[in-house]
Amino acid sequence: MSNPVLVEVTRGNMVESRHRGMVVAVDGDGNELFSLGEADAAVFPRSACKAMQALPLIESGAAAAYRFGAKELALACSSHSGEPEHVALAAEMLAAAGRDVGALECGAHWSSDQATLISQARSLEKPSALHNNCSGKHAGFICACCHSGTEVRGYIGYDHPIQQEIRGVMEDLTGAILARDNCGVDGCSIPTYAVPLKGLAHGFAKMATGAGLGAERARASKRLIDACMAEPFYVAGTKRACTRLMNTAPGRIFAKTGAEGVFCAAIPEKGIGIAIKCEDGTTRAAEAMVAATLARFFADEPQVHAGLMAQANHSMHNWNRIHVGNARVTEAFIA
Repeated sequence: MSNPVLVEVTRGNMVESRHRGMVVAVDGDGNELFSLGEADAAVFPRSACKAMQALPLIESGAAAAYRFGAKELALACSSHSGEPEHVALAAEMLAAAGRDVGALECGAHWSSDQATLISQARSLEKPSALHNNCSGKHAGFICACCHSGTEVRGYIGYDHPIQQEIRGVMEDLTGAILARDNCGVDGCSIPTYAVPLKGLAHGFAKMATGAGLGAERARASKRLIDACMAEPFYVAGTKRACTRLMNTAPGRIFAKTGAEGVFCAAIPEKGIGIAIKCEDGTTRAAEAMVAATLARFFADEPQVHAGLMAQANHSMHNWNRIHVGNARVTEAFIA
């Protein structure tokens, strides 16, 4: 099966690029509500599944013990831009568990926010692991380990107890069997597993609704989803797609990006989970796809629908602010 073209990018009067993809939306029981392309294809969710990976932080009792609120929980689910607020909060999370930047095993890179990057380049010799977009997630891992008395060193490894626990959590949510044969190494060095796209969407529908989950996991899932929706800046950052999508309907949309053109989302009040994959891994196309998919479920709310479609279909300008073309979703989303 060939995945359909879901996004086109124009220049002048011509289509310059076409992006194929897969989209699926399901309810808490796994019933398919909308799909395009190979919804059962296995994909690496990459950072799009961070809310799933953050569940041990709450279920271990660590979040309560360290008195973490919505900002800390949102950062534990984040791929942040490395802005000062993100860096400071990640450090505070580590300090709550008696640790510091030296405990992080995610590696270091510069901020992805241009203004912050310029400031860093002027003031820092080099970035630290706190600037890594995954430092909040890793701080959450470390806090969970410290609270449970688990050795922190090596927490990124496949056989480490925290990664074994996360593997079990993701199997429970997605229904997929996770093992070495469908495991890769993520950009921040932890294991990442290829799972069916529909299973990924179902996992987020379960987190949003509690359907099929034990009482403790349902409560923890709701708390994480609610935290992300309450503090979208800490999930991503200034001008980032996740933050913009959640701000389009505050407290009603959860959205999380992943590398290589993956996006997951949920609409808790409607009991819907969504997962998309841009086949060629292009982020701009993935952002358009998830915005258009979300918009389908707000057709009866013109303002929200228009706000989402404005993110799905948008103009592009060069450095001189001259309009050069448009990114737009195809009619596949209208059918």
